[in-house]
Amino acid sequence: MISHLTSYLMKQLLLCVALFACTGLLAQHSIKLSIKDSETRTPLSGATATISSLHITTVADSAGLATFSDIASGTYLITISHVGFKEQDVTITFPQTSGVTDVLLPEEEDDEHEVVVTSTRTSRTISDIPTRVETISGEELAEKGNMKPGDIRMLLNESTGIQTQQTSATSYNSSIRIQGLDGRYTQLLRDGFPLYAGFAGGLSLMQVAPLDLKQIEVIKGSSSTLYGGGSIAGLVNLISKIPVSKRELRFLGNGTSAGGLDLSGFYSQKFKKTGITVFGSRNTGRPYDPAHLGLTAIPQFSRYTFNPRFFLYANKTTADIGFSYISENRVGGSMDYIKKEIPGYFEKNNTDRFTTQAQLTRQWNDQARFTVKNSYSRFNRLIEIPGYLFKGTQQSTYSEATYSRSREKSDWVIGANFLTDDFKEDRQNSSSTLRNYHYSTLGGFIQNTLTPATFFSLETGLRGDYVWPFGWALLPRVSALLKLPSGITARLGGGLGYKTPTVFNEEAEKIQFRHILPIDQNTAFNERSAGASFDVNYRARLGAVGLALNQLFFYTRLNRPLVLIRQAGNDLQFENASGHLDTRGLETNLRLTYRDVKLFLGYTYADVNTHFNQVKSWFPLTARHRLNNVLMYEQEGRLKIGVEAYYFSPQKLSDGNMGKSYWTFGFMGEKYWKLFSLFINLENITDTRQTKFDSIYTGNITNPVFRDIYAPLDGFVLNGGIKLGL
Repeated sequence: MISHLTSYLMKQLLLCVALFACTGLLAQHSIKLSIKDSETRTPLSGATATISSLHITTVADSAGLATFSDIASGTYLITISHVGFKEQDVTITFPQTSGVTDVLLPEEEDDEHEVVVTSTRTSRTISDIPTRVETISGEELAEKGNMKPGDIRMLLNESTGIQTQQTSATSYNSSIRIQGLDGRYTQLLRDGFPLYAGFAGGLSLMQVAPLDLKQIEVIKGSSSTLYGGGSIAGLVNLISKIPVSKRELRFLGNGTSAGGLDLSGFYSQKFKKTGITVFGSRNTGRPYDPAHLGLTAIPQFSRYTFNPRFFLYANKTTADIGFSYISENRVGGSMDYIKKEIPGYFEKNNTDRFTTQAQLTRQWNDQARFTVKNSYSRFNRLIEIPGYLFKGTQQSTYSEATYSRSREKSDWVIGANFLTDDFKEDRQNSSSTLRNYHYSTLGGFIQNTLTPATFFSLETGLRGDYVWPFGWALLPRVSALLKLPSGITARLGGGLGYKTPTVFNEEAEKIQFRHILPIDQNTAFNERSAGASFDVNYRARLGAVGLALNQLFFYTRLNRPLVLIRQAGNDLQFENASGHLDTRGLETNLRLTYRDVKLFLGYTYADVNTHFNQVKSWFPLTARHRLNNVLMYEQEGRLKIGVEAYYFSPQKLSDGNMGKSYWTFGFMGEKYWKLFSLFINLENITDTRQTKFDSIYTGNITNPVFRDIYAPLDGFVLNGGIKLGL
């Protein structure tokens, strides 16, 4: 009996062991992953964690916690990803002894978080700067550079909130508008030097080739606190490439169906104690008249550029010096006049630009440095139309000294600068009134960037400028950055701006400065502005789909703007208006990525109005609605294909009429090999032209009176070429 009882108990024991074993096999377990930035240890809200073998994906909450529940025992490979960070694989065995597993993600090397901007003077990564800075760099700069390798007009025009405005129907002269304001309110810089203003402003965009640019930085809104007057609408800073230890040698050749030819080369290399960059280009074009009006949509031109720059490196001191020379002859107008020398309307622009730049930086220690820099610019320009000639020389200088100190939670910049701007007109006859002037500006500024916590930064600045002969301008500025744990960042900023009055702006450029009287320095004042902006940025990833959304709201008010007033006879003079001008609106930018496909969607709403004599009026040549859409497919290092579509809503014209709305469409492609690539670009495939749906002049073709140009004139243009990297 005992043996039977023992046998029964053994069977029951084995059954219990089997039941416990089965229970262990069927048990379900949970685990939490704490996903953080490897550098800052900031929780990464919106990060995704995927167990591919189980087809399960979870998204991290606002604290960066990703939770898996009801997982059977075993070992699993979990893939962690987040926009802007390198994908990470971790192996987890269930069950875990610990309830939370830390996962640290490093940032992507090529993501915008690694883009360092210098326009705010603090050399911070773009994600850590309180001031909102947009950059065009890397692949985006190369893609847009393919569309028009001879200048940066197209490159800027296809950015949200920026529009290039053609000021001449036959010579292609253009200016840049930010958020609807005239081009004279945008400050164009080269490596922090204000070189493209005044008499040179109408041609600046057309005389800068992008091959030697590292990136373009754009700050929108009143920014005069940073570099002085002129940046009421914003500033555009062109950042040049500098030498690195690896040699860079690039050549580009591009031809267009409109008869254009661009040839350019760039060399850069850093040695032990020295470095050098050299850029040269030849850009030419034949007269082009796609509408067969007998007038050029693209003028005949030839331009030569040479720009060497030399660098010296010591233990704690770096210095560089360079110069640039640009010579261009441009003639537009009657095709018969240009090709057959038959008398007719013409517009000539002959220019010579010589500039120098020098900079020296002394690093006192790991925290402090002192920088001095100087530039000189001499710009000669001749404008000629039948019966009229305008010729003059603008000389300008810029000198600056800054002391900066960086600590763990605070950066300081203190500096002073001195500018001169001198214009002398060549007298054409004894009765002509000369538009000569000489302005000098002495300024001082102080700026602080405070980061009391990893999620908050505050940037404040104050500038005081004294402009001879227009007096003082006091310019405060403030910007704040808030990083929320949910993957949202927000920026709020505002400041004051001013612009010294000159006759060189779009209104005068359109009429070749005929009948324009000089500025009356006894009655004219600086134009003053105040502006503010608020933007929210959100980044997330859901599986293989990445999303980045930026929403900007802006407002700028410009007091006593210069307006053109008719005087006795045919004379015209710029005077300060008694009212104001304002622009308000929003910009929306959405980027979606899925594997090798990227979709960019941009929308701009700009409500720009004048308020003169208590009457509100729509400001001419501002499209209230714009759409920017780009779809790109890219195999890294092998192939790139993209399509684009742009929409402009109707614009009010200076003559009181309304322009038409229009779309333009384009296609681009580039195929890469080890040492070279071939590219092609089909711009404006639908051949949208103002000459198709509206007139561009009144009167007769021998003496035309040109209307506002608000739509393309060149229509469909195909270009393509080769890029070599040796």
